Order: sequence, then structure tokens, then C-alpha cells
Amino acid sequence: MSILEALLMGMLQGLTEYLPVSSSGHLTIASTLFGINAEENLLFTIAVHVATVFSTLVILGREIILIFRGSMRPLLPGTGLMNRLNPDQRYVLNIVVSMIPIGIVGVFFKDTVEEIFGAGLAVVGVCLLLTACLLLFSHYAQPRRKEQISLRDAFIIGLGQACAVLPGLSRSGTTIATGLLLGNNKAGMAQFSFLMVIPPILGEALLEVMKGINHGMEAATAGISTGALVTGFLAAFISGMIACKWMINLVKRGKLTYFAYYCVVVGLICLAYEIF
Repeated sequence: MSILEALLMGMLQGLTEYLPVSSSGHLTIASTLFGINAEENLLFTIAVHVATVFSTLVILGREIILIFRGSMRPLLPGTGLMNRLNPDQRYVLNIVVSMIPIGIVGVFFKDTVEEIFGAGLAVVGVCLLLTACLLLFSHYAQPRRKEQISLRDAFIIGLGQACAVLPGLSRSGTTIATGLLLGNNKAGMAQFSFLMVIPPILGEALLEVMKGINHGMEAATAGISTGALVTGFLAAFISGMIACKWMINLVKRGKLTYFAYYCVVVGLICLAYEIF
């Protein structure tokens, strides 16, 4: 992988991880059209995914620190565990609950998901169209709004994240749209969506590291230089910060319909590419 290819793939990963257009779908498109396949290099894949996590920690660092501090406080007086949790402890519990579906998929259906990734642009095209439908539906639906995410909502949003392992089905778009359809407020959903993905990404990175150790690090680093690796990491980190900050503001203003139209266009192009 050249430095230019690493720059392109890093920027693509960072931007599309947070924008509701599917990072996996766009990486598949880049792989098919330009012959650039970052997934073939294990170390590069780990680097760009960890870079996007770091970008989240930078943009939402203050919020993360406040939530962590609040979760360390003693339980409130009263009866029943749920009644004794403060808002920050409830938030952390919601994050944990949201991880259950993606954890099940990762443990029991990893091979099936990897097979789907090799199915070509037809799957990407269909899933991009589904992403567009979700974004449009969440924009025009008017459910009763509520201020706090419940455990039930967290689990359902987690189901959306688990479905979004499909290439072309945007993780951020699916989780945010699901939360909005459940009646959660816009600003809160953007933050929750970006924080709930941190544990799964780090967990996946750890599994990939273990995989690299088992198969030999020489194979994991084959075909990539230190310069390309650093370039990809920095590109994903910087573009991820920009996309994360931009996306939070866009969700607050309800401007996700533009991404829906984009997904429709790209999805139709993918289907046309496969058909013709």
C-alpha cells in the first residue's frame, strides 16, 4: 500500500465512520473500483479504526470525563437498584446494554458477516438504500420526544448497531435514526451513538491483534511501510474529528436528509455497476 492509498483509505474511514453513509460500504466501493483493499493488511485496519476512536475521545473528551466521574459516585438512597442509579450511572448502563447485540453478532456470526462482505457491490447498494430510507423516515416521523434513553431503547439501538455490520448500512445513521424514531432527543442521540461504538471498535481491534499474533506479525504488516501506516492513522484521526464534530451539529439541526439523498445516488450506482 502506497502513502497516497493510505491517505485515501484513512480519510475515507475517518469521514464515513461518523457521517451516516457507511464506512464499510465506502471501503468496499474503493476496494472494488480502485483495487485498494485495506482489509488485506491487518495492522492498517487496526490503526485506522483505533484512530477513529481517538478522534471521538478528543471531541467528546469533556463529556466522557464528566460521565466517568458521575458513574463513580455512591448509589443514591432508596430501594431498587435502578432507582438508586444517578443519571451518569444509567448512561453507562445503557452503553453496556447497547453492546449486547453487537457482541452476539461478533461472537457467533463473524464468519457469516465476512462472507457478506465478499458478496460485491449489490449488497452495498441495497444497504445504502435502506440507510436512506431510515434517515428519511426518522426525519419525517414525529414520535413523542423524551429526554432520557431507557434501557429498552438502548437495547433496540444496539440491535440497530448489530444490523449495521452489513456493508452499506451506516452504523451512525442506523443508531441515530433508531433513537430518533424511539423519541429520543437529537443532541443526546448523536453523543450516545458515537460513545456506544467505542467499546466494540476497541474489542474488535483487540481480537484482530490476537489474530495477528496467531498468524504471525510478519503477515499482518506485509505490504505496508511505516510511513503509509502513520499517514493512514493521522488521516483517519483528523478526518474523524472533523466528521464527529460536524455530525453532532448536523443532528442537532436535523440536516440528515441530504445524506439520505446521497445514499440513494451511490446505492443506485452500486446496483447499476453490478447489473451492467
